[in-house]
Amino acid sequence: MNHDTPAPQPHLIRRFGLFQATALNMSNMIGIGPFITIPALMSAVNGGGPQCMLGWVVALLITLPDGLIWAELGAAMPRAGGTYTYLREGFGPHTWGRLMAFLFIWQFILSGPMEIGSGFIGLKQYLSFLWGDASPATLHWVILGLGLLLLVLLYRQIGSIGKITVSLWAGTMLTVAAVIFSGAGHFDAKIAFDFPPGAFDFSLGFVMGLGAAARIGVYDYLGYYDICYIGEEVRDPGRVIPRSILLSLVAVAAIYLAMNLAIIGVVPWRTFTPVPDSGPAPIASIFMEKIWGKGTATVFTVMILWTAFASIFALTLGYSRVPYAAARDGYFFSVFSRLHPTKHFPHVSLVFIVVLSLIFSFVSLTTLIDALITMRILVQFVGQAGAVILLRRLQPDRALPFKMWLYPLPALLALAGWMFLFWTTDTPLKLGSFVALALGVALFLIWSWRTRRWPFAQPGPAASTPRP
Repeated sequence: MNHDTPAPQPHLIRRFGLFQATALNMSNMIGIGPFITIPALMSAVNGGGPQCMLGWVVALLITLPDGLIWAELGAAMPRAGGTYTYLREGFGPHTWGRLMAFLFIWQFILSGPMEIGSGFIGLKQYLSFLWGDASPATLHWVILGLGLLLLVLLYRQIGSIGKITVSLWAGTMLTVAAVIFSGAGHFDAKIAFDFPPGAFDFSLGFVMGLGAAARIGVYDYLGYYDICYIGEEVRDPGRVIPRSILLSLVAVAAIYLAMNLAIIGVVPWRTFTPVPDSGPAPIASIFMEKIWGKGTATVFTVMILWTAFASIFALTLGYSRVPYAAARDGYFFSVFSRLHPTKHFPHVSLVFIVVLSLIFSFVSLTTLIDALITMRILVQFVGQAGAVILLRRLQPDRALPFKMWLYPLPALLALAGWMFLFWTTDTPLKLGSFVALALGVALFLIWSWRTRRWPFAQPGPAASTPRP
């Protein structure tokens, strides 16, 4: 026996197939989002009303072409980290790609936990319906307990996580089916299509309101790309990643349309708009109570809590891989590059993401949604639209298992859509995004100067980056 053989190093394992990948994306996308954002959505355009559903349509017209960008990049570079890898490779790993990757991690360590924190806020909203006399402090303690449960469930090998993901997805599908079929049997078109006067009057206010509604819609669709963050743990990624992204988008778009119509066809939109300062009403529980009574609404609320937890689970699983991937390649603190020695998952990164998400659960929902969408547009979404074009031009020999249809039209459409959302954002949030971006650039330059890397030193030999 050779006693000098080194022990195998911990590494990520490819276990996720198409079913698990699609379940992961859909669990992330549906989650608590539509159950807490319908009131805000229905208030966005021309004083509120059914015309606000145009926001979800506009959001779909942005996310579908953007999904093709994710599909091409994810299939070509199925590695942990997703956007981090795409920006680094697309803009050049030794030059501008270093800056873009750094800026992405810089905004992601805030926007990622913000998104997960919004799920915890939704959990509190529906827990208040289930437990009406609970104090805010009690609800906070319950959320902290659920955060600990999340950590326990994810603190394991990816193979068993795939089974947990499918189980949570099944609960999510049961919940949305209950809403759709309950609404179908009690749908009233006069209630659903109660348009206010001037609902479609075109003006600057209409355009700005449509942008606000579309940002809410994008928030509800977020997660169609979640599988890309664990690309290094996907079987046959060239086929599975693109299909799971497109299947998730189409399926969830149909679910959202049916679910929204079901709710506003039973509960008049004027009764839950505008949204009070205390936050959006638990509209889905009110909907079920109106149809079936308090007992059934209570059972259904438990199902919504299950759905919300499934979304938080899916988000945390994917997002915990991003700081790990950056640290592994030398773009973040090295402690985040550690894999668990026996279970082979990034345990330090996981704990960090969960803790920061719980902290953000104490912030208001609308603030988190606006902040995270605005922060991501400039670096992540706009950056990826540029990266997919640059990769085609500068690396024509790179293998592309999936090529977006009608290239480059989807990338240009997605780019135009993201810029529309940014333009219609409130000025303070836009200024805040630019300040955060400028601070990130300053930190990058200081870090690069101290380590004598680009742009303060000549790039080393053009060593090729490993391509999976």
